[in-house]
Amino acid sequence: MAVKAEVINSYKRIDEEYIDSLLKKEIDRNNKKIVVLDDDPTGVQTVHDISVYTNWEKDSIRQGFEEENNLFYVLTNSRGFTEEQTTKAHKEIGDVVDQVAKETGKEYIFISRSDSTLRGHYPLETQLLKSCYEQNTGKTIDGEILCPFFKEGGRFTIENVHYVKYGDDLVPANETEFAKDKTFGYTAMTMPEYVEEKTKGAYKAADVTCISLEDIHNMDIDRIEAQLMEVKDFNKIIVNAVDYVDVKVFCVALYRAMAKGKVFMFRTAAAIVKVMGAVTDQPLLLREQMVVKETSNGGIIVVGSHTDKTTKQVECLKELSDIEFIELDATLVKDEAAFEAEVKRCLDKEEECIKAGKTVCCYTTRALITADTGDKEDELRLSVKISDAVQSLVGRLSVTPSFVIAKGGITSSDVGTKALRVRKANVLGQIKPGIPVWQTGDESKFPMTPYVIFPGNVGEITTLKEAAEVLMGK
Repeated sequence: MAVKAEVINSYKRIDEEYIDSLLKKEIDRNNKKIVVLDDDPTGVQTVHDISVYTNWEKDSIRQGFEEENNLFYVLTNSRGFTEEQTTKAHKEIGDVVDQVAKETGKEYIFISRSDSTLRGHYPLETQLLKSCYEQNTGKTIDGEILCPFFKEGGRFTIENVHYVKYGDDLVPANETEFAKDKTFGYTAMTMPEYVEEKTKGAYKAADVTCISLEDIHNMDIDRIEAQLMEVKDFNKIIVNAVDYVDVKVFCVALYRAMAKGKVFMFRTAAAIVKVMGAVTDQPLLLREQMVVKETSNGGIIVVGSHTDKTTKQVECLKELSDIEFIELDATLVKDEAAFEAEVKRCLDKEEECIKAGKTVCCYTTRALITADTGDKEDELRLSVKISDAVQSLVGRLSVTPSFVIAKGGITSSDVGTKALRVRKANVLGQIKPGIPVWQTGDESKFPMTPYVIFPGNVGEITTLKEAAEVLMGK
């Protein structure tokens, strides 16, 4: 049942300056490298001046460990993987991270960064990382922390219910379109029930430790630390939060518990990564900070996401008369020859427009294409095939666009890794709250080109239009 969003402002104020000073001391004392495995590229939506590696080869992981920053991201794109693929990837990453850690003499923490609306391969991915970590280090992971709070995207956890903000209302995540996801859907309303549902009863709702907003707003750090110290057997911990300072209070207790020997796994949205990484706030990016190579060519916007929010954002984008809209007929996906001809038609049109200085928006048919078999993994394969076509609308370009915007998780990963061939990117910051911008590396198809990763489920109806206006210098 929805509640009014104004409830967020009804909680007791916390002395943030005081908490910041406590947190800084704890982070300074902790010398572990934080390795963030991101199941799609949107997870860098809270950070800046942080590296993202799009592969997990040993040299890349070593670079991450040798950086001054206490964290780096490895883009797995596993939300677009089958269970078999994500199992293989996580085992490989678990092993190579441990090898590099031993060679560099550093300890490490895994954060499995996933969707703030609770979709993804859970609990599989963190179970795999736990097994690898315990086998490689000989240590036991005491508990798993779930913190889906993500302020920029309007995701708040209150009294163990995770909410998604729609206008003036907070709607329980299980009542949203995201919970009806064909591959990763769920029905549970509370987070402890979500744990029990997703783990098929292996972890009971009654055994979940919940960090309350009351304790957080009373700054009862000792009590929160005591709760963490009691967790064992990989039991789950839910963090309630309505603002960043709530996560900071929790992290003071968390770091203290870790300093006393407790070991945790993390399955979280993007906010806690920023807090644990001590990443500072910075203003939203301006055009001149992103477009460092001026060109008379137009930009390209590709849209693969099918969420209702994305569809409305594309409709709003159409208010900009100087953008050419090209629809890719995704209903042809089951006919290989017809689908390839359709991709070629779109590609020819966009090349012509970009050369003429016009920005183009290529988007897939808004009707959701489903597999005839009803099998979840067939659905995933079909969506991957469509996403592959969408990324090729960037990857097969022979003209360099002034900027690239990709809309949707799988789409943005494919555009970044397959189309743009990025191996390492620097996160410049955000163009709008929760919408990150990569600066592509020298090895990429279009070096030093701003690449905007626009999640399918973030922003207001006008946000895609506003981001395009910033990049087009309007």
